[in-house]
Amino acid sequence: MAGLAALALTQLLSNGLCKQLIDRPRPPKEWIEHDEVEDRPDSSSFPSGHTAAAVAYTAAVAPAWPLAAAVCAVPAVLLAVERVQSGAHYPTDVAVGALLGLGGAWLARHTPHLVRHWL
Repeated sequence: MAGLAALALTQLLSNGLCKQLIDRPRPPKEWIEHDEVEDRPDSSSFPSGHTAAAVAYTAAVAPAWPLAAAVCAVPAVLLAVERVQSGAHYPTDVAVGALLGLGGAWLARHTPHLVRHWL
């Protein structure tokens, strides 16, 4: 549950809020030396929602299920690299996406405790 909650929360933050506030264009097509450049989304480049979601899920499940997190970490890293390699994102988009994912995972794991403390 923590992994899915973190993923949902992080997607709301990255795609629902940050991409709307920071309308950063994708890297120039001239920088990309392959045909994948035509398959890029038209939305804002900042932050990487794919990276945010992958890191959020991985980080949220890590405390309860370390083996699953270790397995998820490999595709999460590969996805982050692919987002830059494909020309969909700048490295900073991916880095901030990863930070948002870590923040979303932290919130998803700690919100129930915080709510119980406040009540």
